[in-house]
Amino acid sequence: MFDQQKFEEIKKRGSEWERKASQSPERRDRFVTTSGLPIERLYTLEDIAGLDYLEDVGFPGKYPFVRGIHYNGYRGRLWTMRMFAGFGTAEETNARFKYLLEHGETGLSVAFDMPTLMGYDTDAPQAVGEFGKCGVAISSLADMEALFDGIPLDQVTTSMTINSPACVIWAMYIAAAEKRGIPMERLGGTIQNDILKEYIAQNEYIFPPKPSMRLIVDTFEFGTRFLPNWNTISISGYHIREAGATAAQELAFTLADGLTYVEAGVERGLKVDDFAPKLSFFFNVHNDFFEEIAKFRAARRIWAREIKRRFNPQNERSLWLRFHAQTAGCSLTAQQPENNIVRVTLQALASVLGGTQSLHTNSMDEVWALPAEKAALIALRTQQVIAYESGVTASVDPLGGSFMVEALTNKMEEACYNYFDRIDSLGGVIPAIEKGFLQREIAEAAYRYQQEIDSRERIIVGLNDYVIDEPLTIPILQMDEEGEKTHLERLNRVRRERIARDVAKRLGEIKRAAQGSENLMPHILEAVRSYATLGEICGVLREVFGEYRPTEV
Repeated sequence: MFDQQKFEEIKKRGSEWERKASQSPERRDRFVTTSGLPIERLYTLEDIAGLDYLEDVGFPGKYPFVRGIHYNGYRGRLWTMRMFAGFGTAEETNARFKYLLEHGETGLSVAFDMPTLMGYDTDAPQAVGEFGKCGVAISSLADMEALFDGIPLDQVTTSMTINSPACVIWAMYIAAAEKRGIPMERLGGTIQNDILKEYIAQNEYIFPPKPSMRLIVDTFEFGTRFLPNWNTISISGYHIREAGATAAQELAFTLADGLTYVEAGVERGLKVDDFAPKLSFFFNVHNDFFEEIAKFRAARRIWAREIKRRFNPQNERSLWLRFHAQTAGCSLTAQQPENNIVRVTLQALASVLGGTQSLHTNSMDEVWALPAEKAALIALRTQQVIAYESGVTASVDPLGGSFMVEALTNKMEEACYNYFDRIDSLGGVIPAIEKGFLQREIAEAAYRYQQEIDSRERIIVGLNDYVIDEPLTIPILQMDEEGEKTHLERLNRVRRERIARDVAKRLGEIKRAAQGSENLMPHILEAVRSYATLGEICGVLREVFGEYRPTEV
């Protein structure tokens, strides 16, 4: 951009400025991002002097996709506004879905309760006291039918945050649509289906890694053949970050997981171009505004480079890193919950400037309970104000070329590759999990972050500074106390009215297939159609595969 003589003049004047600036007092001894990366006093041309524009930055829609995967960014199409929802009964959640759609939401996102996430029916002994605490309970196809009653599944995309039993819940969704005359090839959406991050961070696993990876590749294979518009995995950094990881760790561990899934698909015999274009990602958006933007830009560049280098795809879409973002639940405070509206706004803006394809904004009351209707509406309106009033969607990648943003993008990439090297030295992601490396790194990062808060090195407004002693004044969602009874009545009715002989036959077929090597999805789908329950199907798989026991860290 500048000839050498001009560049040397800029360096000289920059050095003079730095000498004078360094003599002025500053608020703290050092400034760093949440990942611990140093933040310079000023960023100049010198910080990106080694940048090759075409190779390292490029143009939107062109390799290496740092500036976005689409030529026209949000000038062509806004991100999908997809608010997370799930409340006890399918009927309550269905009502919230319809409310959000009526107020401008453009995609659905389902939260499931803990028994569902762990593959148990609501009346299982292991599920006592957990009904509806963190999402909707789905025990059978009948619950899925009620959950999406009256919702046009061929017109709205649905994201489902489900992992170990993802193949079963997905089968229920497919079967529910079929019963309404909607063929599976017309369905669009995403199942999270990311088991590696469960072993790393969230701990909602059932089976050991090997059979779990088999189930995931089964969904890749089935989706490639029958559901061309479905994303069969959402590789999630969100929960890694919520467990205490830094932005750099979230980036590195998520992309390492993603490359492991691609390797597993190729080992099965799938062509990378047949399934890689349908992989999606799910990232957290925390408070450090510019670091988060840099994280998203670095993620696209690293993913495109590594897929190209390792798998040599012929379809450019295989290089795309498409992602959903959610504002950071772990950044919200119970104290002065209205402050969370401001936090969420800044996080949402960072995700938009970082180029997200889909966004969930947390509600201000989520530290206290599942979102109340008013709080959820404010969170949705936050996205709409950014989309239609802020002006940031008028230009593609408006922060591209910023000295600070480009320098931080490079720093995030460097930190990511350092972790890649350490993971590779341990034999890959699964051996690193089994040795507790990834878990230990996250635990140490979480400890450091908490120490910074406790020492007030890191200020959290309303928590460790600017504190006000006041009662909670915002309305909190009250759940239907009869919800569990309603759910169990439907579950018992299903068991009475289904054909027991058919259920037993289908469960037996799943067991025989699990003992072999064939794709399990067709057998699971047949079992779901016969109204076999989630707990029954997962019980058969537990019997064959066993259950995972984690390494102590």
